[in-house]
Amino acid sequence: MSWWVLHVDMDQFIAAVEIRRRPELRGLPVVVGGSGDPTQPRQVVATASYEAREYGVHSGMPVRAAYKKCPDAVFLPSDPAAYEAASTEVMDTLRTFPVVVEVWGWDECFVGAETDDPEALAAQLRAAVAERTGLTCSVGIGDNKTRAKLATNFAKHSRSHAVPFEGAGAPDEAGAAGVYRLTAANWRAVMDHRPVRDLWGIGSRMERNLNELGLTTVAELAAADVDGLKQRFGPKMGSWYAALGRGLGDTQVTDVPREPVSRSHEETFPEDLADRAAVERELRRIAVEVTEEVVAEGRTIQRVWVKVRFITFYTPIKSRKLKTPTQDPDQIATAALELLDKFDLKRPIRLLGVRVEFVPPEQSD
Repeated sequence: MSWWVLHVDMDQFIAAVEIRRRPELRGLPVVVGGSGDPTQPRQVVATASYEAREYGVHSGMPVRAAYKKCPDAVFLPSDPAAYEAASTEVMDTLRTFPVVVEVWGWDECFVGAETDDPEALAAQLRAAVAERTGLTCSVGIGDNKTRAKLATNFAKHSRSHAVPFEGAGAPDEAGAAGVYRLTAANWRAVMDHRPVRDLWGIGSRMERNLNELGLTTVAELAAADVDGLKQRFGPKMGSWYAALGRGLGDTQVTDVPREPVSRSHEETFPEDLADRAAVERELRRIAVEVTEEVVAEGRTIQRVWVKVRFITFYTPIKSRKLKTPTQDPDQIATAALELLDKFDLKRPIRLLGVRVEFVPPEQSD
């Protein structure tokens, strides 16, 4: 038997959890986010059902904007505890199989398995999840994590690799679709002609950077000069982008929980902050809150980031490494306020955030 990596991705997970406990919402446009009141400002869509997506609603957009696009949608408040519980149901279901489950979030995980028929295993996983939880998932099959993750996009939208990732509609809940295999054998035929943006981990900013080098397709990235990529993006990232273009990736799947390396708190304010004293007061409060939370878990902090989002949505981030790691909330708050001096605060602020990086466990003894 061969070792396979499967990527299990839940379909419209948060919306599906809400529909599961409110079956009368099935088939309706459902939008989840914030308090569930679309008239309230500064709220963001956590997820939208496939029906809502047809109106142009998507995660990350302001709830008010979603309401303008689809005023007849059902707007619901976010309920993280319910999503956490549903995620546990799904992962526990997958663990009943002779596989290794590596959880990556509420709605996705990698599954490692030895099998001669990965499609049959994927179908069994999908059927078990649907039967035991009432939720549906799509499964990407690969010879490494990179290909398995990308395969899920095809599994969600089509059996044919000729169909683009986006806009092809909802998965087939009957189970005929929902599984796709992407390996070294079909990588070039499936991916060579696609834009680099379709690769896992390449966003709009990196797409522009690669395009500036004349690299617009996956094939061009795969054939790019590695030394040139290293010179532009650094030794580590340059090598990574070169490997990504060829579909290379990690084959190891582990059930050991990933050790968190940082924690962040951020807050969008009901009204913009225009007064410097108010900005400092809120930033100090957020810094103390996140520090007290991580110190209660026995963490020690070695680096601090401050994030500021202005009313124009321009969102710069500044960071600094502490001279000495600490668990003192006052020291973290002071560092955050010192970072605040590096920002040009001429415009009102809609969001503040503080992220703290932990000292690795092996260095904290």
